[in-house]
Parts: sequence; C-alpha cells; structure tokens
Amino acid sequence: MIFIDGVGIGNKDYSSNPFFKYGFKTFEKFFGGIPSLQNSKLETDNRFLFPVDACLGVEGLPQSGTGQTSIFCGINAPRIIGQHFGPYPYSTLVPIIKEKNIFKYFLDKKQKVTFANAYPKIFFDYINSGKKRLSATSLMCQLNGMRLNKVTDVRHGKALTAEITNERWNKKLGYTLPIISPETAARRLLRIASQNSFTLYEYFLTDHIGHGRYEDEYEQIINNLDRFLYKIFEKMYYNNSTLIICSDHGNLEDTSIKTHTLNPALMIAAGKNAQQISKQVDDLTKIKGAIINLFK
Repeated sequence: MIFIDGVGIGNKDYSSNPFFKYGFKTFEKFFGGIPSLQNSKLETDNRFLFPVDACLGVEGLPQSGTGQTSIFCGINAPRIIGQHFGPYPYSTLVPIIKEKNIFKYFLDKKQKVTFANAYPKIFFDYINSGKKRLSATSLMCQLNGMRLNKVTDVRHGKALTAEITNERWNKKLGYTLPIISPETAARRLLRIASQNSFTLYEYFLTDHIGHGRYEDEYEQIINNLDRFLYKIFEKMYYNNSTLIICSDHGNLEDTSIKTHTLNPALMIAAGKNAQQISKQVDDLTKIKGAIINLFK
C-alpha cells in the first residue's frame, strides 16, 4: 500500500492541475489518460483508478488527521468527533486508533507487516523529548510497539525516506546518504513488500506542494513521484500481489488555492483482486475492510 498525502481528482485544467500541466506518464501509460472530474474512473489490464469520498458526510474541508484515521482504522473519524481535523489525529481518536489500526489486525494474526518509511534523528529527538503529536502512521507504529526505521536502515537498503531519493535528507538535514533514483527506490519497496503480508509506504510532499511550499521544486517533485510509481507498476507481480494507492483528501490537484479541496480522493487498485477492491470502496472508511477481505 502506498499512501500519498493530499491528492484528489480535479478538473482537467492545464494551469492549476499539475498532472495536466507537467504530465504524468504513470497515468498515461498504465491507465490510458490522466484522471479528472470529467473522467474519474480509468481501467486497463487489471488496474483500476477511481474516486473515493473524503468528506464522509461532514461539513468542511477534509483534513489529514481524520482522513488518515478513517483509512487505516476503517471508521468515520470526522463524524465521531464532529469535524474534520488535522494534520494530526484528534486526541479522543487515539484509543480507537490503538484498537482498530490496520497494523494491529495483521500483528494479531501473526502476519508480517512493515512501515517502509525511515525517520531522521530529529524525529527521534522529538519523541524522546516527550512530545506526542504524531501523524497517524507513526502513531500506529508506536501504539503497536513497532520499530521505526532509522537512517541506518536507509543505508542498508531496508527502508525509504519519505521523499524517495534521499536528496532532501542530505540538503535539509545534513546527511550524506547516497542519492538513489526513483526507479531504485521503487525496486527497493517492491523487495520489502515481497517479504511481508502487508507493507505501507507514505509519501507526503504532494500535500506540501499543494499548500504552496517548495514552489520552485514542483516539477521535480512530481517527476520523481511519477518515475517511482511508473517503475512500481512496471515491475510488480500482478498475479500474486495487490497494490493499493490511496490518498486522504484533495489538495495537489488544484494549485489555484493553497487549502485542501472538496474533490474526491484518488485511489488505485492493481493486481490480484483489484476489481473486487474497486467495487467495494467508495469512501475512505472502506479501504481497510477491502484490504482485510483479501486475506479471508
């Protein structure tokens, strides 16, 4: 499962939708076109791209904290707390996350799971200082007692940085990691996934550039993600593995504004039982259940 923060399906607009402005070969090659509100469902060769509702019947703009909790726990988090909330999970959701998160399901079944992201030293310093504002993914790991990957895991090819190539860790955090291509990162993730029943990788720069950050890096960031996903689709084993790509809310697909959007979130299912997933999921709360059904 690849979780990509802040990507919805928006209008076919070459000025404000980066997928049209810069092009996105993954969509064009493997789905026959770029999704839009005018053409939101694409299907080719056991690959399904479709919209999912991120609003969940609650007024306001969807947010990451409640959206991600809904995805990974199979609940309507904004309805439970009466609002969309983010970027971190609302405090009263933490006990629910502890009990219902998708990692726990697999761990209780004694099946191997992994969170493929690595974290830099500054993150561990933050945790050790006693601060507790964590994203849904890192919180799930902590609540399950799962080890979080460190820089050494990246060096040994056992984990990925959240920006794919390691370049930002070097530039922003002072590391001297080898720069890897998006294609190498994709092969690494596929190798990690082959060793586990369930593997999750999170990519969040999409949400950051959707909020207007790193404007001078738009094209490079989108190109890196495109190359990464292209190689995933090219090299994955469609007959015996299932790939799910999903997002928590719209944002990047409309850069004319710097807030989240009301657009449906992007979702993709490919490989084994992909069609089954595409028929089961129409909102964020059903993604976890569709994954679990693959193992029943």
